[in-house]
Amino acid sequence: MIATANLNISQKHKKYLSQIPDYDPIATAEDCWFDNEAADNALGFFKDHLVFIEGATANQPFALEPWQKAIVANLFGWKRPDGTRRYRTALVYVPRKNGKTPLLAGIVDYMGFCDYEPGAQLYSAANEKEQAALIYRHAAGMILRNKELQSRSKQYRSLKSIEFYDGTTFFRSLSSDDKNKHGYNSQLVVVDELHAMQKRDLVDVLTTSTASRRQPLFIYITTADYVRESICNETYDYACQVRDGIINDKEFLPVVYEAGPDDDWREEKTWRKANPNFGVSVRADYISAMCKKAQVSPRLENTFKRLHLNVRTEQDVRWVSIDQWNSCDRTVLPGDMTGRRCYIGADLANNKDTSSLCLLFPLEDDYWFFMPKVYIPEDTAREKESEDKVPYSQWAKEGFVTLTPGNVIDFNYIRKDLESAFEMYDVRGVAFDKWQFEYLRQTLIGDGIDEDKLISFGQGFVSMSAPMKKFESLILSGKVIHNDNPILKWMVSNVAVEIDAAENIKPSKKKSIGRIDGVVTSIMSLGIAILNSGTQESLYETEGIRTVG
Repeated sequence: MIATANLNISQKHKKYLSQIPDYDPIATAEDCWFDNEAADNALGFFKDHLVFIEGATANQPFALEPWQKAIVANLFGWKRPDGTRRYRTALVYVPRKNGKTPLLAGIVDYMGFCDYEPGAQLYSAANEKEQAALIYRHAAGMILRNKELQSRSKQYRSLKSIEFYDGTTFFRSLSSDDKNKHGYNSQLVVVDELHAMQKRDLVDVLTTSTASRRQPLFIYITTADYVRESICNETYDYACQVRDGIINDKEFLPVVYEAGPDDDWREEKTWRKANPNFGVSVRADYISAMCKKAQVSPRLENTFKRLHLNVRTEQDVRWVSIDQWNSCDRTVLPGDMTGRRCYIGADLANNKDTSSLCLLFPLEDDYWFFMPKVYIPEDTAREKESEDKVPYSQWAKEGFVTLTPGNVIDFNYIRKDLESAFEMYDVRGVAFDKWQFEYLRQTLIGDGIDEDKLISFGQGFVSMSAPMKKFESLILSGKVIHNDNPILKWMVSNVAVEIDAAENIKPSKKKSIGRIDGVVTSIMSLGIAILNSGTQESLYETEGIRTVG
């Protein structure tokens, strides 16, 4: 049966089918056969009826690229002995900007108009409503630009839904927070950005919803996930096993574009390998620029590899290199800060552990002077030296660490330092985490500190991401002044970064290799400086200061 199937495939379609990386759909066909006419109908629908809706190619015919023709021809050309489609599941694992969304929107339109399945239910699903609506926007936009298709369908923008010609076939976008997750009878499901799915409930419900259909199609599209347990990595691992012949599943189409472990991520041939639309929707100059930025930042390197080369990376990644930190070699005299604008971050840990303040002074030309204060119980300093393998006692003699009497931190030392700061500097705000700070807050208010200047500051992605990215950019541009503070340098070397699906970042105390509270307070102080500024211009208003070095 396989030999007969091979002979029936036109040379044109053999060329298309062979484009799937490291996968041979013909060798794995078993008793399936290839319908040249069905493949031509699907390919022709894109060329003859659809146009792009945005960008430089807006309103131009949807000319499928070779890798896209391979997906469409494989999905709709292969048939089982009973004439139904061979492939029931596909993973399209392609980096950003390669045109995944328009391709899948075109497949939605094709199945809505040309599948002729009575009462077909077509869905796109994503973690968030905005992401789920992207495929609707493209599918609906392409229909609106074709009078014939428009006359055979109705669109409901508020519902992100399309009703097709027969009145019973419809498309709708869904997100993880949709309350009604049951009652579906799915003919097509497209799960967009699978790596962002925080819960698998919706995917599981939609998977079971295809059970009563003769030839359902379930398509996952995504860029790479982090190294963790997730439905994305589970699906990717399965696809790789099918591709590599470890698992025999003729119904699963594994479309995996990625850089390999031995590929040099800085070379153009690697970019081309991972990006099938390289030179089309993926601009060479853009990838080159992103690669150059990634070469100077450990965090950006992992982001570049994951988003543009589809390489799975650790979620917690090293932040900046010590060489970059050391390159910030200017020095200022702390005494010159008297009367100057100041922002303070406060991190009060367990009273047996280290606690930190950071006083931040914005200077001229976008320079920032970070002056940390670290507090350790005197009776436990030796123990912590052995534990952390750093010279706390020596740092205390040099004035970089404050040892408070006893075996727990005396928060009165921190209170007095805060009150002194308000007397010496123009303190605009103190950022604090609610943990352990409420008693000190009440004491400061009782001592006459303006309550409005004591600002609760969260430790999650929402609060920490913007100031941490700003801190990173200041380091990379040499705009941080740290006076070669040894304890802050040590803490910077410890920092690992957590990144969420939206590319927000925050320092990870759990994953970092040592204490990082001085960095956390530095980020917090920069965070309230940004909040206090109102505009970028006022944040960087000129303040002259004498610098050394």
